[in-house]
Amino acid sequence: MHMTITTGSYHCGETTWEYSGAPVWSGYCHCDDCRRNCDAPLVAWLGVPLESFRWTGSAPVTRLSCPGCKRHFCDTCGTPLGLGADHYPGDMHLYAASLEDPTQFTPEFHVFWSAKLPWLAMDDDLPKYDTSLADSAPELRER
Repeated sequence: MHMTITTGSYHCGETTWEYSGAPVWSGYCHCDDCRRNCDAPLVAWLGVPLESFRWTGSAPVTRLSCPGCKRHFCDTCGTPLGLGADHYPGDMHLYAASLEDPTQFTPEFHVFWSAKLPWLAMDDDLPKYDTSLADSAPELRER
């Protein structure tokens, strides 16, 4: 049986990643912490199991951005790389735009919808949750 390997890279190309299998979830986050970390109106994420994920290339640097949230950055250019969070044990959050083929990203929902910036127009019909993935609908918590 052939396992699919998905790869991604960042701005300078020094730090890369790969995972095997399929993402566990994919969605948009509108929280202030994610927006400010990326200087963007929202962030598109995919979650992959840590057991099938590995950094390739140069190792990232890590800092605590909020209680229980470890953000990873490229040590060469400073680009945000991903997130590990205590409230998502066993998951690595990766930026959808870092996929080698970001057109393959299919968002499933929005989290922290109540924090969406009022000037950002989003007219999709995806489910919209006012809290984190871990605190939202039961079907999302089980992912």
